[in-house]
Amino acid sequence: MKDGQETERQSMSASRRSFLRTVGLTGLGVFAAQWKPSRSYALAGGPQVVGANSRIGVGIIGCGGQGNAHIRTIQRLQQEGENIAIVAVCDVYQKRLDAAVQRTNAKPYRDYRELLHDPNVDAVFIVTPEHWHAKMAIDAMNAGKAVYLEKPMTRYLEEAKAVYETAMRTKAVVQIGSQWTSEPRWRQVGELVQQGKLGKIVWAQTSYCRNSKQGEWNYPIDPDAKPGVNLDWEMFLGPAPKRPWDPERFFRWKKFWDYTGGIVTNLFPHVLHQIFLVVGAEFPTRVVAAGGTFVHKDREIPDTFHLMAEFPSGWVLVVAGSTANERGLEVLVRGHKANLFLSGSEFVIQPERVYADEVEPMRLPAPALPNPLLAHHKNFFDHLRDPTKPLNCPIDVGYKVMVTLALAELSYRQGKMMHFDPTRQVVKA
Repeated sequence: MKDGQETERQSMSASRRSFLRTVGLTGLGVFAAQWKPSRSYALAGGPQVVGANSRIGVGIIGCGGQGNAHIRTIQRLQQEGENIAIVAVCDVYQKRLDAAVQRTNAKPYRDYRELLHDPNVDAVFIVTPEHWHAKMAIDAMNAGKAVYLEKPMTRYLEEAKAVYETAMRTKAVVQIGSQWTSEPRWRQVGELVQQGKLGKIVWAQTSYCRNSKQGEWNYPIDPDAKPGVNLDWEMFLGPAPKRPWDPERFFRWKKFWDYTGGIVTNLFPHVLHQIFLVVGAEFPTRVVAAGGTFVHKDREIPDTFHLMAEFPSGWVLVVAGSTANERGLEVLVRGHKANLFLSGSEFVIQPERVYADEVEPMRLPAPALPNPLLAHHKNFFDHLRDPTKPLNCPIDVGYKVMVTLALAELSYRQGKMMHFDPTRQVVKA
């Protein structure tokens, strides 16, 4: 073996061992020990009750690009008459925090744990890099807050289970931030699938593909950022491995394993939640993934990533992803008797040739919502006021999606098929 190849192999092995230590026995426990609340939380025994006419106070944790999208959306709902208000904002970068305060007139926090102690905060929006999702969500639920948790639900597999179990214990309201699930069309067509219009589901396909010359997620680097002066680099790292200041990692964190799974965790949640709403949400039994960094070499994560997952009710899901080629797969659910085409502004049920005399073709209007993020927010706030109105992306669906995604990342990074026990909710040896 050439020296360069041996060095690369050793580097990959070290990376794999580090990854397994992070997601295995240490996982959540290590950073839970490192990042304890500054004061003891009093368990609320469930989410705060919000009256039909009471104001809902919102805290935003993370005031970057997506955080500002949430701020604008909440302010629009305010303008439309919703009795909600952004009362607290939090960010580790003072420049972003100051801008958020200027937009909202909310109370600023540099430490999210202090925000969770604010009695004016009823609900928190967690809009941080993925590696913080689990710790912040668990702390928020233990503090009695309702939680809007941006996708992906967590960074790693064991974290997803810990977040889910905390939600069950505290009875907290948790909406996963996959806004396309608030489009009614996915549930409408899902009812047809559950009625057996396609016969036995065999397999489904979907994708999330993009392309750019410069490489996805190469956001601008702000020269004003000065760690120790106006930026808390240690708080940004939090449960991730400790590293010296690197503006590339701070502003372009979506390219590094420490903070994200890349395509599989950052993009695939959108399309997996949709498919699960149509076919039915299950834990997978087997997951395998393949891909690589074929074009954009300035990152750790792959620019091409595909997964295949098998489910206990007897069907297979194929998901293709790329940030180096935008030609994706048609969204399609294949049944024994008919196929359901889900791309575009209408859904089409087309019978299999051998069932042409038994299954009637159908064309169903399926307009997309003009602003699914607005609808997702409204669904969250409506549920807080009236729990009989179901959440569009509840934690039980998010948990099953996250397990599928996390197993796919493990498969890619370990180079083997992952087997999962849906009953015990653990990875099989």
